[in-house]
Amino acid sequence: MKILIIEDEPELSKNIASYLSNENYLCEIANDFPSAIQKIENFDYDCILLDITLPGGSGLDILRELKAAEKADGVIIISAKNAIDDRIAGLNLGADDYLPKPFHLSELGARVAAIIRRRQFGGNPVIQLNELTIDTLAKTVSVDDQPVDLTKKEYDLLLYLASNKNRVISKNAIAEHLTFYESDVFDNFDFIYAHIKNLKKKLSQAGCTDYLKSVYGMGYKFDV
Repeated sequence: MKILIIEDEPELSKNIASYLSNENYLCEIANDFPSAIQKIENFDYDCILLDITLPGGSGLDILRELKAAEKADGVIIISAKNAIDDRIAGLNLGADDYLPKPFHLSELGARVAAIIRRRQFGGNPVIQLNELTIDTLAKTVSVDDQPVDLTKKEYDLLLYLASNKNRVISKNAIAEHLTFYESDVFDNFDFIYAHIKNLKKKLSQAGCTDYLKSVYGMGYKFDV
């Protein structure tokens, strides 16, 4: 799961990123308006944490950009307690939630998880795909109730493909999801092939049906 933290206070953004990284989220930071716009244009995120007051522009304009581009990224506004008008405006522009500063990181983490569940999994923290179970709260995977030991990258890859089940996902999109980098920086996608191979092997050894399909010339599909 990829999180974009748009916040101009370096210490706060660093603390948020550290906490959410320990919760197994991939975190990226933008400290001003121009860099935030560049990131939302180039990447999709599962959740965006958005401060309204930014150097170079307003977080409300970022919300307008997301809406104009018909992006599905979840958005939580994080703003000063006295910025009530901005929070209301943000919610009216399509933000999912708001959290006034100061806040506990544990509460922020819970709200991020809730947004992702609601947007991607219909509010259910457990994804059940036949014999395969993915618990997005515990961040565990099991086949017929038997646990499967995955690395963080393998788990992120499985969750990304499973949450886009029956859709072809390009190698470019997978590379960007797993690394934060734009796909044109890669000489090849060997690291994706390795993760796919290891993931398929572990699931197969656990007795799982082979849902991970290669689509020639295009990418991969979680075919259920």
